[in-house]
Order: sequence, then structure tokens, then C-alpha cells
Amino acid sequence: MEYSAADVTAARSLQIFVYLYTSMATLWTYDYVCSLHEEWTYLLRSRWNKVKALYITARYVPFLINIVHLYLVATPNESADKCQISIDIATSLNLLSLTCSECFFVLRTYALWKKNRILLVAMLSTLLAITVSSFIIGFTPVVTSYSTASAIPGCHQSSGSFSLIMPFIPLFVFQLVLITLTLVRAVQTWRSAKGPLYAILVKHNIFYYACGLLLSAVNVLEPELLGHSVSHFLPEAFQVFILAILATRMHLHLWHIDQHVDGSNIVVCIPMSNMSPINCIV
Repeated sequence: MEYSAADVTAARSLQIFVYLYTSMATLWTYDYVCSLHEEWTYLLRSRWNKVKALYITARYVPFLINIVHLYLVATPNESADKCQISIDIATSLNLLSLTCSECFFVLRTYALWKKNRILLVAMLSTLLAITVSSFIIGFTPVVTSYSTASAIPGCHQSSGSFSLIMPFIPLFVFQLVLITLTLVRAVQTWRSAKGPLYAILVKHNIFYYACGLLLSAVNVLEPELLGHSVSHFLPEAFQVFILAILATRMHLHLWHIDQHVDGSNIVVCIPMSNMSPINCIV
């Protein structure tokens, strides 16, 4: 049986797809096992609030993303409509995970700027606009379905459209603005601010946004540099998983540090219950 050039290209893309999500599942499982004690300590001892809901969503949605994407590869789809629905679910989960990860650092930037509500409204409004536009764009690309009648099972989303990289351009700009706000605030308060929480908060923000900027830039440039054969599979998924792991890991670390320094003599405290700065008595 001879395979067409389209079948060979699809097979190569789906093979990369399987390798990618298998490695991501392995990475997520390894990270979960390594932080199991700290995570359950946080889940059992911290009070329920919006930040905790963000954490649970950002932490466990990537697991669902893996299941959906591996289902897309492994299950033959004779209907393009069913394939489109599955891809829409995967796109929604990707955006949900990415939005929750970004929300952590929007709140941290809000804390660094002493609960500036105007800044908070501006950041959340911008993030909401990016998320909504990404939902709209994410549901537009053409879907190709490979059934058992053809050589390659499973379905994938066509990545030849420029629209696939569009959501990452405003995300790149948004992250650039937030890392600038963090750096400006760090310069303004570097003499007066003391204590481990403040230093950790600034370092986390800078590191997270540096990674986000790099991955967003890769998502924008990769289709032009390497072609469209794997652009839908590789960088987008890698960014979602890495940012989710970074956001949840950093939140766990900051929460545990907050528990250890509670009651110590520090100038700036940032309780993880509501991500808002308070003054402590020296």
C-alpha cells in the first residue's frame, strides 16, 4: 500500500504530537510526585478563596489537556464535526490553563503596586480581552480528519493559517508590560523593601515573565522558521504546560515561605490568602 505525501506529512505530525504529549504527561506526573507533600499541605491547610481555586484549576487542567489531545490522536474520527468539537475542547482547556497561570502574576503585580485598583482593572481587562479574542481565533482554523479508511487515524488542526499565531502576539505584549511594571516597582522600592517574601515575589515575577516572553516569541516565530507542519502541536502545548508548572510551583513556594516567616520581624508581608500587601510591626 502506497502512502500519499499528505499521509506522510500527517503521520509525521501525529508522531511528534504523541511524543510531545507523552513527554508532557511524564513531566507533569514527575512534578506532581515531587511536590506531593507540599501540595497537599497547602490544599488541606490553606483556606478556600479565589487564589486557591486558581491554583487547583491551573494545576489540574493540564492533565485534562493531555487526555483530550491523546484522544485526538488515538481515536479514529470519521466525522469532521466530531473532530472539530474535540479540538474546540482542547483549545478551551489550553486557554483556561494559560489564563489561570497569568492571573497568578496579575495578582502578584497588583500586590507589588500596593493594591492599585486602577492597575488591577486595567490588567484584568486586558487579559480578558486577550482570552476572548483567543477563543474566537482558536475556533476558526480548518480541521482535517483522518479516519480508519485512510492511512492515518486521528485528527489534527490545520496549522497553515496565520491565525494560529495571532493570540501569542498580544500575550507577548501583555507579558512585556507586566515584567516592565515589576522591574519599575522593584527599582522604586529596592531600598525600602526588606524581607524574604518581597524578594521572592519580585524574582518569581521576573523569571515567570522572562519564560513567558521567550515561549510566546517562539510561538510567533516558529511557523515562519520551521514551517507549519508542527506549529500547532509543539510550542503552544509546551508553553501551556511550562507556565502552569511554573505558576503553581512558585505559588506553593511562596505560600510555604509565608507560613515560615509568619510572626517574624519584616517590613513587607504578602499573605497568600488574598495576594495583598500588608504592613507588619517591626
